[in-house]
Amino acid sequence: LRQKGIELSRQTMSNWFITASNLWLEPLYDRLKELLLRENVLHADETTLKVLRPKEKQTPGKSYMWLYRTSGSAENPIVLYDYQPNRKAENAKNFLKGFKGWLHTDGYTAYRGINGVTVVGCWAHARRKFCEALEVLKEEQRKGSTAATGLDYCNKLYAIERKIKNLSFENRLKERQEQAKPLLDAFFAWAKTLDSIAPKSKLGKAIYYLTEEEPYLRRYIEDGRLEIDNNRAERSIKPFVIGRKNWLFANTPSGAKASATVFSIIETVKENGLDPYEYLKFIFTKAPNLKEDESTDVLLPWNAPDCCRGKLSVTSDK
Repeated sequence: LRQKGIELSRQTMSNWFITASNLWLEPLYDRLKELLLRENVLHADETTLKVLRPKEKQTPGKSYMWLYRTSGSAENPIVLYDYQPNRKAENAKNFLKGFKGWLHTDGYTAYRGINGVTVVGCWAHARRKFCEALEVLKEEQRKGSTAATGLDYCNKLYAIERKIKNLSFENRLKERQEQAKPLLDAFFAWAKTLDSIAPKSKLGKAIYYLTEEEPYLRRYIEDGRLEIDNNRAERSIKPFVIGRKNWLFANTPSGAKASATVFSIIETVKENGLDPYEYLKFIFTKAPNLKEDESTDVLLPWNAPDCCRGKLSVTSDK
């Protein structure tokens, strides 16, 4: 009886969670999505999620939580999660319908070929692969190695970004064209001479990624608002990944969708320097009592009252 009571309590709490999300948070999520798609620069990423009772499959399988967020050039940060039962390209295409601009990704081809979207590659992934190639070498073999040379090129590109990060977008573009472009030209020319490296080795995979992703890795120097990597999206998806280690799975697709909505609101709130608890109190108090002539915009994080800026508030990382 005690176990049955615990199970009923869990079901009741899950129903509360889903109902609250559907009634009061989804309209806010939809409005945030409208605003997100008006931006000129976005970041995207995705991670796995286990759903115990998926609609499309007979047995528990691998679903995905996709993430889309604003870049550092946005006036108001927005972070949105999107639950989908698979990793098909149509998910990104459907979510980004209406978006026209730059999209930072990690190299996954699902984001490519979307009308109006220009993909920007991720140098953090390229650099990471050269780090891995260097780590498999013995200590005495590392200095002057091909892997070390590749990593040095990456480090020089990042050093330029550190020097120009506080410049205006116009000046940042100018400095990238003057400093980063010649370095990129030299880096890719050097990589194309390395045709004798075993393709399945760590170094071979680093070189392959670099040369295959060249058009996308070069893109960040075309606009001062762009970033050298997709780390902004990776940082935003990390809270979900950490949480997943604790709760492990979602029971149903409706629960997974509600989780996506709640995570979206909380991470957006944190990016805007608000206390999530105080903000949710504000939403659940204000939303049910909105007048017919009141817009959902009064609920947006940047329009929230001062009481939402509590002790737990953080500063947005722009």
